[in-house]
Amino acid sequence: MTYGAKVAEFTVNSRPDLPTFKTSSQVFKVIEHETVVLPCEVTHPGQYVLAWKRGIAVLSAGSVKVTPEPRLRLMNSYSLEITDAQPSDAGDYTCQIGTLEPREITHTLEILVPPQIDYMTADGKVEVKKGSSVRLECRASGNPEPVITWSRRNNLLPSGEKTRASPSLTLERVDRHQAGVYQCTATNGIGQPAINQINVHVLYPPEITVERPMVYSGEGLEAHLVCIVYGETQPEVHWYRDTMLLDTTERRIMETRGSRHTLVIRKVHPSDFGNYTCVADNQLGKARKVIELTGKPNPAIFRSSTLGQWRDRYNISWMVESHAPLEELKLYYRKLPDQLEQEQLQPLQHQSQQIPRRYPKKDSTLMYGLASTSYHGGPGEWHDVLITGNRDRQPPMSYMIRGLEPQSLYEAKIQTRNKYGWSPVSPSFTFQTTSTDNVIRDIEVFPSYNNVGSISSSTSLFGVNKALCD
Repeated sequence: MTYGAKVAEFTVNSRPDLPTFKTSSQVFKVIEHETVVLPCEVTHPGQYVLAWKRGIAVLSAGSVKVTPEPRLRLMNSYSLEITDAQPSDAGDYTCQIGTLEPREITHTLEILVPPQIDYMTADGKVEVKKGSSVRLECRASGNPEPVITWSRRNNLLPSGEKTRASPSLTLERVDRHQAGVYQCTATNGIGQPAINQINVHVLYPPEITVERPMVYSGEGLEAHLVCIVYGETQPEVHWYRDTMLLDTTERRIMETRGSRHTLVIRKVHPSDFGNYTCVADNQLGKARKVIELTGKPNPAIFRSSTLGQWRDRYNISWMVESHAPLEELKLYYRKLPDQLEQEQLQPLQHQSQQIPRRYPKKDSTLMYGLASTSYHGGPGEWHDVLITGNRDRQPPMSYMIRGLEPQSLYEAKIQTRNKYGWSPVSPSFTFQTTSTDNVIRDIEVFPSYNNVGSISSSTSLFGVNKALCD
């Protein structure tokens, strides 16, 4: 019997009129809610029964649909159509020919699902105290599995990155700079990315920055003292003069615009000069910053070129803003140490090659002023020049430094004084002498010292001379 069965099977399989599949097994990927057709085309089906199965469940037999699922239907070619595809439809679908030894093909259906964010920390809002840490989490579903990235709206992440791929984001030792709206974006290449956000509030005591720690003004002018105050919750701000709490008066006004707090003093009196304090207070703490209102001169700003015109001298010039007349100024200069000089001299030398030779007019004009210097010493030693004014005129705003070394780099600073005191020392300024003179040397003229100015104790006097150049 067993042998006879095998012979019979061979005979049936050898018959050329047995049905065969025109289609082969395939994998279908379809986006959720779309329609997909699983093909099953057979040659010579004859009286053989065709059936669709999913696992052990029979979906159809012949022309009869067995499954009650309304989204499935048989087409004329015996293909299986699935409309409004759902994630639950994913799996293997088998089209079978009911021969003695069943023949079949199997299609695999994969449902592609756009990303969807299922969970975010604290329902979109987090409050954390300054110095603490917080972990933000974001979970998403979809097929393929979504990739989650973090970003911060209108800002970089605290790490300096624009985005970071991770299901979670930890903020360590937070401060006010880490507050903001953090966005979780889930993408998997299907449909549109899913985006949700968490608003991180950082609770911190007041923090104050001053627009200018020293405000320069003059008698009869208007002065603005500005504190920028940050805090969560919003701090209350008060102004003090030394230890006295200030109130609004006709000449004194307090303005607030957002985080900007301004004390306006109209028609400044000499008695108004001094230290003012803005104090900010909220439930988490208190902060204070001091601003000085002064009538002293502003720090000097140098105006001369970095590249000189002579090998042994340099005409240095500057500008000073002072609401009261200047009475005297100090010029400090020194030759830079060799190591620092070599680092800075090379680029200056390259620039100096671009300078054209210039020649003075015949009627050179003598600048007002008188000065004195200390001995010229080695590199790194500071020299000083004291220049004073008189009742009628202020000190000059330029000075010819002489006795310098050729092709050398020097550093200079300036400090000025009016009736309210000495200004802060100016920022450093560097200049270079040349290897040869680039202009014709002027004739040295030494002015009379009477009614011009006074000098500090020194070893040599220098007339201050300025050539008017083309």
